Parts: sequence; structure tokens; C-alpha cells
Amino acid sequence: MSTTSTAAKLKSEQGRLSDIALQKLATDLPWYRSLEAEQRIQLDTVAERGIAQFVTWFETPSEPTWVLDDVFGPAPTDLSRVISLQRALQLIRIVVGVVEDRVPELAAPREQVPLREAVLVYSREVAFAAADVYARAAERRGAWDSRLEAQAIDALLRAEDADAIRSRLSAVGWRSRSHFCVVAGYAPRSVTAALVRDLRRAAVRLARDCVVGIQGDRLILLLGGLTESASDTFAGFGGVSEFFGSGPVVHGPVVGTFESLPTSAHAAVSGLSAAPAWPDAPRPVAADALLPERALNQDPDSLRTLEHRYYAPLTAGGSNLVDTLESYLGHAHALEATARDLRVHANTVRYRLKRIHEVTGLDPLVPREALTLRFALIAGRLPRRQGDGAGGSPDPPVGH
Repeated sequence: MSTTSTAAKLKSEQGRLSDIALQKLATDLPWYRSLEAEQRIQLDTVAERGIAQFVTWFETPSEPTWVLDDVFGPAPTDLSRVISLQRALQLIRIVVGVVEDRVPELAAPREQVPLREAVLVYSREVAFAAADVYARAAERRGAWDSRLEAQAIDALLRAEDADAIRSRLSAVGWRSRSHFCVVAGYAPRSVTAALVRDLRRAAVRLARDCVVGIQGDRLILLLGGLTESASDTFAGFGGVSEFFGSGPVVHGPVVGTFESLPTSAHAAVSGLSAAPAWPDAPRPVAADALLPERALNQDPDSLRTLEHRYYAPLTAGGSNLVDTLESYLGHAHALEATARDLRVHANTVRYRLKRIHEVTGLDPLVPREALTLRFALIAGRLPRRQGDGAGGSPDPPVGH
């Protein structure tokens, strides 16, 4: 590739070419001037190496494997911490452009074509090497981020204090301060980087932030900054459930603070454990829709929720609501039989059933909701457990 006269000329002009390259970095790249002094020195070193290694390579061509270490130094991934790949390519373009612009000065007419071809080959190899550096750095960052996310999910499931959870989430760039929700399901047989990437893309339509974690055979998704429609109706949760493995997918209630975030996590995981008891449950299903199954599965939080959310409003509405519900459920949802048992008109029973719907949000005429109300009656009549009371009530869903 080289000729003796051109190689000699390049060697003699190496210092000047380096100086020109450094001057052009300062004049042509505004972002370069805004860097800290230490960062500029690092890039200057890369530029000087770029010129020096071209001179050496032109004189003695070798395999392109030299590029990574000789141009970018012993720790090439450090470059990715200073500038983006786009800016790195701009730097490379300036370095090789300095040589290309001065081909007439560096080579005799008959040697200019080989020199230009050498510049093109060299710039291609350096650009490929830069892309490789950034790809490797991205892979390492991705693996590190995955470990940080797994630690955040672990802290959440262990119900660490709010400050610890907030700190772990901040380490992965978490920004949301409200409207949190946890989704739990089983992981697919093969969890690939592509699957996690696609899951994140689907989650972006629902929430501002998301963290994905694998806990044994479970796939846990933490969402933050949920959109208003997602918070109110859980619209679009089906879009993320398709990335889970077979079996139920359960979402906890939307909560408003870091302190109450473990409540959503516990509900989702508890619901996932109890969901097989309801084979016809929708996918995804709300953890609160599984309160009867969770109660039978010895989840104390579900008993507290049944008592505070449903039994307490019933008793506050008057003893006739509790008696009417008990009789209606006991008579297999027969309106006339309930009226005879209570010795009231059927229209009175209808009115009270409507009131039950109004104060609890559950319709006793719907079999599934009637089952939840039955468990609420049971939970409310159980002896009070230690720690129950106004302070033991689960955090209410955001917006409700």
C-alpha cells in the first residue's frame, strides 16, 4: 500500500497533522468545547493516536484487529462514558479528513490515489471499531441495569422501607413519584433481551417508568407514573400480559406513594399464588378481584381489605343492609324468598340491594361480586386480629 516517499512524508508531517486535527476539533465541534478539561484531553489523545496509527499502518499494513487497542487505548469503553457514538464518529471524520484534505501535499501525483484509498480503508476500520466499542459498552450497561432492576424488585417484594426502595429505583433512572402498580405473572420459558425490550415498549404506552425483574419462575413488572386511563380502567394491561408465560397475570392496585408500593406488590404476588383457584379469571386480573381466593390462601391483607372496604360500609349503612345481604345470599339470590324471610316487600329488598351496590361498589346480583360480598361478611365477623383497626387499612387505590 505504501510508497517510501509518501510514508516518509507522512512521518515527517505527523506532528503537524495532529495539531491541525486538534484545532479542527475545537473549531468545528461546539460540543467538544463544552467538555471538561480532562475529557478534552482524553479525546485529544484519541485524535493523536488516530493520526499516529494511520502513519504506522500506511507504512506497514496489518490486520484490522489493531484498531481497537491502538486508537482507542487500553480501556476503549471509557470513550463511551465521555461522548455518544454519533460524536465519536464526528471526531473520527475530522481526524481522517485532515489527512484526506492534504493528500496533494503528502504524496506525489502518481501516489495520491493509493493514499486516498488508504484513508478510506482506515476510516472504515476505525468507524467499525468505534461501533464495536459502543456495542460492547451497551451490552455491559444493559447487564448492569438488569442487576440493578432485579435488586429493586427484590427490595420491593421484601417490603424494605420507602427510602431504600426509592434509592434503588433512582439508580435505574426512575422518575415517577406517584401512580405505581405491580404486575406479576410467570416468566416464559426463554427470557431474551428482545422480549424484555418489547415488554418495555408495551409498558411505555401505559406508564412513564417501568422496571422488569425475574424472581425465580416469576416475571415482575413495576410501573410508575401510570396514565390516567390506565389507572382508572387498567386499559391496555392486556398489551403487557402477552409477554408473560402461560398462566395467570395479576396486577395489584394503583397506589400513590413509595410507602404504599409494597402493598401493590404483595397484592399482585398473593393474587398470583391464589389465581389457580379461579380457573375462569380474566388475564390479566386485578388482585382485588381475587380477594376470596387470597383469603382462603391465608393472606391476612385480603381479610383486612374485605373487612375495611366492604363490611365496614355495610355496617355503616345500617343493620338492614347486612341482614338483607345475608338473607339474599342464603336464599340463593331468590328475591321473593328473601322478602318473605325479612317480612318486607320485594321492592324493599330491591332497594336495599341497590344500596349495597352503592356503598360497596359490588353488585350482589352478579355471582362473582356476590361471592366477594359473602367473604366480606365472613371476614367482618371474625374476631379482630392484632394490628387491625383504622391504621391497618390497606392504602386505597389512587383516584378512588
